Parts: sequence; structure tokens; C-alpha cells
Amino acid sequence: MNIGILGLGLIGGSLGFDLRDQGHHIIGVSRQESTCKQAVTLGNVDEASTEMSHLKSAEVIFICTPLGLIVPILKQLITYLPSTTIITDVGSVKTPIVKTATSLWNNFIGGHPMAGTAESGITAAKRKLFKDNPYVLTPVDTTANYALKTVENLACQLGANIYHCSPEVHDKAVSWISHLPVMVSASLLHACINENDNTVVELAQKLASSGFRDTSRVGGGNPELGVMMAKYNRQELLTSLQEYRHNLDCLIDLIERENWESLQQQLQLTQKARPAFTE
Repeated sequence: MNIGILGLGLIGGSLGFDLRDQGHHIIGVSRQESTCKQAVTLGNVDEASTEMSHLKSAEVIFICTPLGLIVPILKQLITYLPSTTIITDVGSVKTPIVKTATSLWNNFIGGHPMAGTAESGITAAKRKLFKDNPYVLTPVDTTANYALKTVENLACQLGANIYHCSPEVHDKAVSWISHLPVMVSASLLHACINENDNTVVELAQKLASSGFRDTSRVGGGNPELGVMMAKYNRQELLTSLQEYRHNLDCLIDLIERENWESLQQQLQLTQKARPAFTE
């Protein structure tokens, strides 16, 4: 197939690698001419341009831009396309995107490949980034079945694990396992850097090991992405943050009252619950 990728960063570049390896012809579009040249040189795409009109021959187009740009770019993009073109996105919030996009384009499928690294940009792209990771598709009542099947087949070619759900259910779920952890991790880092004793801070930095790296990683990621999560999934994120705050208050209360037995029960509960989310 002729496949377009609009936005040649980590996700777009990685999609290009894997779909090109499957024999598809990949047409890339980026705002920066230098990124276009890099993508061709690295082998992420077969051809690239800074002009959206370059995608008019694509049968399927992946929009891989930041969340806030998806709808504005879609509005520009569709002026160049035949009505048969299938468009999908990779945004981590689905409800507002899908609602607007499906009103603009009949063959739009909301998508969210749940894979990534701490790095960004075309040089961070890697092969098999999506293999064995979740890829969520969020069809609605008006979604054309052939369009859904086409995007689903491409996601399967990436080696991803496919899930279907409504945009609303998607946003509730990712608020717990993706967006809340970003805010919690950022709060952890803020708490550490607010320590007043520089000697303590310097020693903590030297002692920080795998446990701290694991819990702080997502809080040290792309600030723009974190803001977009909060802006576009605001209500679900607030709900999860408020529940998290309630649980923190409960833990503080147990420790203040030296109720070690109840604290142990809480930690035993979380120990048993974790594998259901991580294995």
C-alpha cells in the first residue's frame, strides 16, 4: 500500500521503519526539510516532503503529531485527499479527537499505539517499537468496517496486540496507567528538588538507583506531551489524581498513627495487585 506518515518523530519514524519493512511504500511529511532528508537517509520513508499535498496518493495516513495539532492538521490535510483515504492518529487521548475527526472525515479511525521511549525525534525512531505492545483502536458507530479492518491489519503487521474500545473507555483507562503516572512521577521529582539542604540533595542524586529511575522516568519526559495529556483528558485525569491523593492521605494517616499492621495490609494488597497490570 501507499502509506502516509504526517509527523516524523519517534512514533512516526518507527512506524515508517516497520511498515516499510513489510513492503509498503512510505510517504513522509514533516515541517522541517532537514527531518525529511534524515528520514529518507535513515530509511524511515521512501520519500518525504514538507507539503501535505504530497500525501494525496496515500491510501492510509497516520497523523503522528502532538495532540494539539491533530485536528488542525486534519482540517488542512483533507482538502488534498479523495474521500476513500483512510486516516488514523496515534494520540494518547481519544474522545475529543475522535468526536471532531469523525465529523470531518468518514474514514477516520482513532488509534493509540502504547509504546515509546524517553527520547524524541526522528533519530530516536527504532524498529519493532510496537511489537508485543498494546495498540488501541477506538471505532464509533459510524466507523466504516473496511477502514477499521485496514488499520487493524496494519497494526497487526507491526506485531502489536490489538484492542478495541470506545474513545471514552480508552481515556478513563489511560488516565490511570499513563497520564496519572506522569503527574505522580513529576510530583516525586518536584518533591526531591525542593529539599532545602543541598548536601542531602547531592547525596540523594549520587545514591539514586533503579528504583528511583523507574518511578521518575515518565515524569522526566516531554513536558509538551504532559501538558497535552492534562489539557485533553482533563476530567479523567482529575478524577484519578483525586483518588490518588485520597490514597496518599490514607497512607499518611496510617504512618502518623503508627498503624503498622494496617500499613502492611495495604502493601500486601498492592503487592498482589501489581502483576495484573504488569504481566
